[in-house]
Amino acid sequence: MKYIVDVAGERVIVDLDGTHAEVDGERLAVSLVTIEGTPVRLVRIGEQVHRLMARRGGGRGLWTLDLDGQRMEVEALDERLRAIRDLTAAAAEASGPAPLKAPMPGLVVRVSVSVGDTVSAGQGLVVVEAMKMENELRASAAGVVTAVLAVPGHVVEKGALLVELGPLAAG
Repeated sequence: MKYIVDVAGERVIVDLDGTHAEVDGERLAVSLVTIEGTPVRLVRIGEQVHRLMARRGGGRGLWTLDLDGQRMEVEALDERLRAIRDLTAAAAEASGPAPLKAPMPGLVVRVSVSVGDTVSAGQGLVVVEAMKMENELRASAAGVVTAVLAVPGHVVEKGALLVELGPLAAG
């Protein structure tokens, strides 16, 4: 399984197969042993052994790690989730509400908004099933729904327009 890990401002690609990890092109033998009755794990990477404690952070893929006494915040996502986050972040950089587009091909499972609804940034608008997983697609900014093109039960292609949003009325 391939993961994209953001740590200390750097992005590292880690491909795990159970007994080996390929980190930025370098293949290393790895193992993980839990010390019974404690939150401590021993991680072997190549010939080195490290003491690790991991706590889930405030969101999906976010972790607080204590590695050999050094604390760090890490985001580790598989390739699919990383692509979705990157697309969502790119849309959020634009000012004002952006149209919601399908980040991957899939089946529309649920539409949570109607024309005229006011939505807030981060609010779930449409759920698309792709690769047997449901993905809730969210608004990048606050706005008003001006059109809903997504239809439950219909298949959409990557980049298909699902929901159009307009600016909030001044007032």
